Amino acid sequence: MTTILGISAYYHDSAAALVVDGDIVGAAQEERFTRIKHDYHFPKNAVRFCLEQAGNPCLDYIVFYDKPLTKFGRLLETYLTFAPQGYRSFRQAMPLWLKSKLLMRKELDRELDEMGLPQPKGRSYVFTDHHESHAASAYFPSPFDHAAIMTLDGVGEWSTSCWGVGQGNKIKLEQEIRFPHSLGLLYSAFTYYTGFKVNSGEYKLMGLAPYGEPRFAQLIFDHLIDLKEDGSYRLDMSYFNYCQGLTMTSDKFHRLFGGEPREAESKLTQREMDLAASIQVVTEEAMLRTSRHVQKQTGSKNLVMAGGVALNCVGNGKILREGPFENIWIQPAAGDAGGALGAALFVWYQLLDKPRTTQPHDLQKGSLLGPDFRDEEIARFLDTQGAVYTVADSMDHLYSDVASLLAQEKVVGWFQGRMEFGPRALGGRSIIGDPRSEKMQSVMNLKIKFRESFRPFAPIVLRDHVHEYFEMRPNEDSPYMLQVAPVREEIRVPLPPDYESSFGIDKLRYNRSTLPAITHVDYSARIQTVDEKRAPILHGLMTRFYEQTGCPVLVNTSFNVRSEPIVCTPEDAYRCFLATDMDVLVMGRQILLKEDQRGFSEAERAAHLSKFVLD
Repeated sequence: MTTILGISAYYHDSAAALVVDGDIVGAAQEERFTRIKHDYHFPKNAVRFCLEQAGNPCLDYIVFYDKPLTKFGRLLETYLTFAPQGYRSFRQAMPLWLKSKLLMRKELDRELDEMGLPQPKGRSYVFTDHHESHAASAYFPSPFDHAAIMTLDGVGEWSTSCWGVGQGNKIKLEQEIRFPHSLGLLYSAFTYYTGFKVNSGEYKLMGLAPYGEPRFAQLIFDHLIDLKEDGSYRLDMSYFNYCQGLTMTSDKFHRLFGGEPREAESKLTQREMDLAASIQVVTEEAMLRTSRHVQKQTGSKNLVMAGGVALNCVGNGKILREGPFENIWIQPAAGDAGGALGAALFVWYQLLDKPRTTQPHDLQKGSLLGPDFRDEEIARFLDTQGAVYTVADSMDHLYSDVASLLAQEKVVGWFQGRMEFGPRALGGRSIIGDPRSEKMQSVMNLKIKFRESFRPFAPIVLRDHVHEYFEMRPNEDSPYMLQVAPVREEIRVPLPPDYESSFGIDKLRYNRSTLPAITHVDYSARIQTVDEKRAPILHGLMTRFYEQTGCPVLVNTSFNVRSEPIVCTPEDAYRCFLATDMDVLVMGRQILLKEDQRGFSEAERAAHLSKFVLD
């Protein structure tokens, strides 16, 4: 038996993944255990979970997802290039590098020793290249035995964008674009400029884009990015500050777009919406041109993707609809967390040269790779809290009861099976609702998620019916909520005459389809298809809801409030349930109704809510 532990840590979204004889046994982000969003510390809780999931085996290989010495060289070269302007940034970064990152092998030894892990075989460390880790995470779990590979993110060691080929049990990266030129950092610059947090607010910018007009797109093409037909590009670095300062954009950037960056939490204006629409158009065009070039170079009909930019599901949908590839598979944990999984798989296939076989669905197991909890554990916890609940006699009865509650427009916290690996809730830790409800989006955003009203919600749809509601092929696979497609004309509803005079967020007042809760203002939807193989429990519930209502679609959003990680444990879920206006909590076969909870008061709700950090 060969056990390989992959680790990503110290930069963003620490995670661990364990591969045993090629099988993905477990993978999880550290934030889910510590409750610290994007926790970057060594993922000791995630490591411990992965090892327990496999019965605490001895480790043969410990793989870190990038090369710290190479990254340190890039930082030093950058600081020297921009000296003395970069001194403040240099002064802040160096203590952490000198203390831990530069001596990564020693640091990993120290962390693992503190965990008390027995290592009779000794420790064999491997350090993979950052974009190799992304590429491995995209190709090796995919259902393809040959595929083109695209990895797009902010920056690894030096690479920011790469393409290559996967064939059999090997990957090879052919070309790269190097720092400081970066599509991911360009998008993050606009994330910063519009008042959102870099490395976490990019999805907000993407969600804001449909409310605006891309009136700044040509300005971006003319001044910020020189984008070639083959998707290669260069940035004019005089508009950016991320090489030498603590901000993303320079004064020249601010003059070009007519003002200082928006202050966080201040009112959103049409200008921010237009900026979001503009950078989204530019990003989509860059992704599409790159995909066309890569297909010409590789001749493959299949494409796999990873890296933070691969979480731009609008761009992914455009590649699928307008690009040259027949099939696309995207790593669900496309960001740095997924690098832990890619690093472990890289050792198994690329370095150890183990044979690889594919499956029609993929080898990612629905990305349900985190902890799960038995009914007895859940009930025992609820009893300690004095919670009032009923227990369904069977899963079939559970599906019927919950489907009926959903049809009554109840908002349901759904806690089932193993927790998701990656940023999307895929039916293990989800909040779900009836998409036909006209009030569902505003209720979920403002009273449950405590987040901006403009944020769209995603549909989950039985895969057999995806083509009936969305402009996708029959049985089109989108299991990880990483593609956007328009809703079909047949379910759209006419807009009233006064719609033409509406701007920005005012557009939310108008229903656009018979499924208003999941139809964005541009008629788009971020789709997750559900099939029995990958998500049997969610599939069972949705099948029963379809039987009761004739609707094979539900609203799905992650089980958390704003700025908190997705819930991991029954305790996390129960606390979130009590702190919000969620109507129902379903954990395993246990069903809790908010109205039944004895002694529940506004004071208690406030006490639970105070435990969340809402930034």
